[in-house]
Amino acid sequence: MAKAKTNSEDYLRMYRQMVRIRSFEDNANQLYLSAKMPGLTHMYSGEEAVAVGICEALKTTDKITSTHRGHGHCVAKGADFKEMFCELLGKEEGYCRGKGGSMHIADQSNGNLGANAIVGGSMGIATGSAFTAKMLGKDDVTVCFFGDGATAQGLMYEVMNMAALWNLPVIYACENNGYSEYTKTEEIAAGSITARAEAFGIEAHQVDGQDVLAVNKLANDLVARARKGEGPFFIELMTYRYHGHHVGDINREYYRSKDEEKDWKDNRDPIIRFRAHLVNEGLATEEEIDALNAEIAKDAEEAVKYALDAKYPDVSEVDMHVFSDIKHALA
Repeated sequence: MAKAKTNSEDYLRMYRQMVRIRSFEDNANQLYLSAKMPGLTHMYSGEEAVAVGICEALKTTDKITSTHRGHGHCVAKGADFKEMFCELLGKEEGYCRGKGGSMHIADQSNGNLGANAIVGGSMGIATGSAFTAKMLGKDDVTVCFFGDGATAQGLMYEVMNMAALWNLPVIYACENNGYSEYTKTEEIAAGSITARAEAFGIEAHQVDGQDVLAVNKLANDLVARARKGEGPFFIELMTYRYHGHHVGDINREYYRSKDEEKDWKDNRDPIIRFRAHLVNEGLATEEEIDALNAEIAKDAEEAVKYALDAKYPDVSEVDMHVFSDIKHALA
């Protein structure tokens, strides 16, 4: 019989996952700044407690859909560093054989149906996934991650209407990081965001997205209820992105102040807060956490080196996955 998990094991895993996301993003940012990574990417740093708190409540067979800021969701749902860095660098060992890149990573083995460069674009996919689970009699739950800016998309209201009518096992998770690209949320979102879901009869909650335990507690409750057919649900998670809208958005003072960024980093960082909790509760020592951080940093460094040295896909793959009558290279 498998040994039952203790709070210490669960909490240390959540801490590890948050640090893994931060480490991945730090390295991805450096790859961009050193001109080794093609295209743009959107950093998830600062929002780690959202992805980890929710994904830790899910089974591998549960599904998620992601966003253009999706690395955190991918890592939290079980993705490996090597395959992720290979994908960012366009290498054949990437999750999508290097064809998806930063904004289109999908990891079907862990239930990640994919990131999406269209704002709110995965809402229909997530709702369809939940509908599929219900039609097939499965107890799988789907979580749809999206930002506050996506609440202006009409698709959100179409799918919430269907999900409410059909009691679908889907959780709409709005990551409200205070900004829709370069505009404050309150300047683009009229009224209450949770009230929009409540208008469809969907139970809605707001939670501190910097508190991984609060996020995980709520997620565990809602996921369990969704499995029993009590869904859908809506969560607004109050969080913050440390970087700009994308890695090229460096001079941000025209839309938010350095003092604001410093306050979030110094006083509301989800990793620092959770580290302090682990130490104060006697679940880990400072030395143990430092060793864990060093181990993760080493893993990320080795994965980056591996990805930089990895092969690019062969040119014969250019039309693979595009036309149905083209033989798959791995067939």
